[in-house]
Amino acid sequence: MKKFKYKAVNLYGKKFNGIFLAENEQDLREQLAKQNLYLVSSKAATDKTPNAFFSTTGKVSVNELSTFCRQFAIMLNSGTSIIDTLEILRTQAFSKFFCKTLDMVFEDVKAGLLLSEAMAKHKKIFPDFFRSMVRVGEISGALDEVMVSVADYYESDSKMKSALKSAMIYPTILIIMAIGIIVLLVVFVIPTFIDAFSSIDVEMPKLTLVLYDVSQWIIANWMILILAIVAVIALWMLFLHTTKGRYLWDKCKFHMPLVGNIIENTISSRFCRAFSLLVASGMDIVDAMDEMAVVLGNKYVAEQFKKATEDVRQGMTLTMALQSYKLFPTMLIQMISIGERTGELESVLNKSTSFFENQVQRSIASVTSVIQPVILLIIGGSVGLLFYAVYSPMLSIMNTL
Repeated sequence: MKKFKYKAVNLYGKKFNGIFLAENEQDLREQLAKQNLYLVSSKAATDKTPNAFFSTTGKVSVNELSTFCRQFAIMLNSGTSIIDTLEILRTQAFSKFFCKTLDMVFEDVKAGLLLSEAMAKHKKIFPDFFRSMVRVGEISGALDEVMVSVADYYESDSKMKSALKSAMIYPTILIIMAIGIIVLLVVFVIPTFIDAFSSIDVEMPKLTLVLYDVSQWIIANWMILILAIVAVIALWMLFLHTTKGRYLWDKCKFHMPLVGNIIENTISSRFCRAFSLLVASGMDIVDAMDEMAVVLGNKYVAEQFKKATEDVRQGMTLTMALQSYKLFPTMLIQMISIGERTGELESVLNKSTSFFENQVQRSIASVTSVIQPVILLIIGGSVGLLFYAVYSPMLSIMNTL
């Protein structure tokens, strides 16, 4: 079956247009004739997701997906059909890019596809976890409840990311200030003092001379230095965009002191909320684990989790499989064990979600409380060393006098 975009008229000359699935144009003509419509023109329609390059945001934000889910659930719960719901939502105040995508999803559902099937054509817009939950909601007949749960998940995940970004703002500002002060002293202040002291014939300390040589090199090669920094950053970004590079960097972060604790708690929180949603929706444990890898947000953990999934598929308990790969804190493994023994895995994980979300906040606060004094010490030491290099010749002059 092919998808055709058509224009047609009825017996009264009223114009209609839309998208219809048919074998060919003749089949399309016959299908429309059954509805008392006469084909005027048609052309093959594309399933390609609209180009994000010309959109306002370039992508669909988590907030947009969350809002879409919540509005979708409200309308379904009020008795509105899926097609009517999509028709209304595609005209809402979403980004132009997202609205175009919803137009295509609406036309596909209108042509007879399931909502999950229509969304599967736009994998860059609707994440794997999102589409899995929609499919589960369609199978279980509780799509409205599933949509509310997905909205809660994305809102909670967005809050955690915002908290992490906010916590890193102050240390980032301190680092930028430190670099700015050091560059100012090395490039502008030290050369001025050296030129002034050279006319007085004062013996310069070795530290001052070294910093002066560094200053002169930077002034003479500043363009090469900037290009080198840009090149290193570009190579690093390219490295992270490779599968192997992302895997190695995520593995490094997971085992890194201080930062690893934040990542572990973040992954645990995501696992608890997402896995409890999948299990609560009636999905089998192994199927739920298959869907979980894309939610964890860490390539290294995802690869290890896939191995644990295969162990469970071979008959191992969830507790033993996760324990063998040491991906989650001991407390979470114990909670999963309790849930498996009592048959209340969904409830146990759901209750554990808030605990690990709070642990993320505590981990962030703990890391920032360590990072900030260290950065301040580095700034103070660097600036103090530079000032000593600048003012020690002045002290020599004063002692001579």
